[in-house]
Amino acid sequence: MENRSELIFVLQGLNDSLTNRQIYFSFALLSYLCTIFVNLTLIVVVCLEKSLHEPLYVFLCNLCVNGICGASSFYPKLLHDLLADSHVITYASCLTQIFVVYGYVFVEFTSLTIMAYDRYLAICKPLQYHTLMTAQRVAQLLLLTWSFSLLEISVGIALTARLPLCGRHIPKIFCTNWEVVKLSCSDTTVNNIYGFVLMFSHISQTVLILVSYTHLVHASLHMQSNRRKFIQTCVPHLITLLVFTGSLLFDVMYSRYSGSSTLQTLHNMLAAEFLVVPPLVNPIIYGINLHQIRSKMLHYFTHKPQTVRPHP
Repeated sequence: MENRSELIFVLQGLNDSLTNRQIYFSFALLSYLCTIFVNLTLIVVVCLEKSLHEPLYVFLCNLCVNGICGASSFYPKLLHDLLADSHVITYASCLTQIFVVYGYVFVEFTSLTIMAYDRYLAICKPLQYHTLMTAQRVAQLLLLTWSFSLLEISVGIALTARLPLCGRHIPKIFCTNWEVVKLSCSDTTVNNIYGFVLMFSHISQTVLILVSYTHLVHASLHMQSNRRKFIQTCVPHLITLLVFTGSLLFDVMYSRYSGSSTLQTLHNMLAAEFLVVPPLVNPIIYGINLHQIRSKMLHYFTHKPQTVRPHP
């Protein structure tokens, strides 16, 4: 039986010259610092302002916390490898990275689903909104988001960890479950079936989001006030959803359909986009579009008093 504690994977995604990797290091470090800054800024603003202690902004903070987790599962190891001579990762570290990366993906998608439900209640049932979306309900939804998502990836990790491996080389710049499963020299049918179960689960979430937006669009077309609320709060959510799903599709394209003739740099960009773009642009999108967030940020950076109207 193989000794898993001594198992080392080789990450083959970084085969450029040291000069190029140093350039990439500068851009990656800047991107990581910007990601941490914009997410922490939004979290701090929401936490300090009692007028922003509404479900929408609590869910937005949750999205930012998850963005920091996702970025931190990727950037530190990448920054180290960009300046290192060898690009390896232990078996335990690889599984840990898979757990955090996929946990980020599942929490992100579930959070966006719950935010769509929140906007549905706020716009389609405004008189019942504060009765239905209580502080207790918000806490329950947040607990559901994290527990359900982490349970999903825990089962996937358990199924992967049981596989005997016949390879050591991963053609990416970070570990993914699919790449580790492909290294197995045993039957992976159970893993594939569970992958379809996860796919069905997230398709169901997509259906819930589409149903919510069908009602939201219908409500916004019939009332001017709903139209304004839809543009202010739902458009940022929709942009965030499109950015995230688009980034995931790029990763699928890389993992499943990329050929050996594709440039490695393009490989890396497609593979890592869902870990780079959404955590960085989500707080920017919401900060620009939401008047309440924008006003408070201007207040803190300019020290000028701002009047903020409460918003469900």
